[in-house]
Amino acid sequence: MEDSPKPSWLERLSALLLREPEDREQLVELLRGAYDRHLLDGDALSMIEGVLQVSEMQVREVMIPRSQMDVIDINDAPEAFLPKMLDTAHSRFPVVDGEKDQVIGILLAKDMLRYYAKVETDVRDMLRPAVFVPESKRLNVLLKEFRSNRNHIAIVVDEYGGVAGLVTIEDVLEQIVGDIEDEHDFDDAEENIIRDRHGRFRVKALTQISDFNEVLGSQLDDEEFDTIGGLVVNHFGHLPQRGEATSFAGFRFTVLRGDSRRLHSLLVERVEPLPE
Repeated sequence: MEDSPKPSWLERLSALLLREPEDREQLVELLRGAYDRHLLDGDALSMIEGVLQVSEMQVREVMIPRSQMDVIDINDAPEAFLPKMLDTAHSRFPVVDGEKDQVIGILLAKDMLRYYAKVETDVRDMLRPAVFVPESKRLNVLLKEFRSNRNHIAIVVDEYGGVAGLVTIEDVLEQIVGDIEDEHDFDDAEENIIRDRHGRFRVKALTQISDFNEVLGSQLDDEEFDTIGGLVVNHFGHLPQRGEATSFAGFRFTVLRGDSRRLHSLLVERVEPLPE
């Protein structure tokens, strides 16, 4: 008699969920139980929890604030704003007419290839329509809209109609799958600490605490541990999985990548201002 095929992790998870959890907390508890029983790996659990979390989050929680928006002024000549496009390396830019509250469209960086090809260029003719969303819009609703209209960026407005920031499809997806930037490329990079466009820091776990203090202006103790990874693991009290976070000394540390033996990289956000 032939052995019956081994059930997939999804079939095993479905059987586990037949217990019919009564609320979201019980569902998460069941999922973590499935992880403990090796029915789910760490990445799958992290993504499922991310999907559940997205349905409860609002745009204001993930948007790039107005002060950090990289915009192009329609009144500037291409030779004036092209260096900014090359330096920031974004694929899409909000275009304003004088000030950030006057967003008139979205310029795709690839459309500026016509300028380099010596084709007569009128930036206004290249603009794509800008999509505006309120700060309170749920992320799951926004993601559905992004998918249906094939749009990748939206301008966030406050209750008075002023521009509060912008949000991209990448910002939403990162809540589910983690940092979309290639973490393995970061592992291969020479720099141990890299600041991203959100003002956060990607830090290799083997970074010396003294180097971390110098770059981020902190005063973390390096008497017991040499590396930031060792200090973070000590605060967790266990070897954390991707997506787990802990806060101390005014910073929030989120695991970007790790394995069963050690951490590889962390996302670091300052949650308290530095003492004067």
